[in-house]
Amino acid sequence: MKKVVLTAVFAFATLTTFATTNTNVIPVQKVILQEEYKELPAEELPSAVQEAVKRDFKDAKIQKAFVNESKEFKLELLVGQATQTVYADANGNWLKKE
Repeated sequence: MKKVVLTAVFAFATLTTFATTNTNVIPVQKVILQEEYKELPAEELPSAVQEAVKRDFKDAKIQKAFVNESKEFKLELLVGQATQTVYADANGNWLKKE
């Protein structure tokens, strides 16, 4: 009887060890949605956006301009020696993007 109990204890301990080891890990993917911007000449920016740059970024030069499907504009400005990226809507309002 003692052997039967010992065998049962060892069997239970062995099964418990295998039951707690989980090798089926589900991989997690992180998806970052990217807004598609297409480059356009700075001259083709809406006048409201051009005026906002002149008003709020004195002495800044628009190096590159981009637009997305939502008519949001991404502007790369050269201010002095530094390059700065800003976002605006078609009405010249600044947008906060992260």
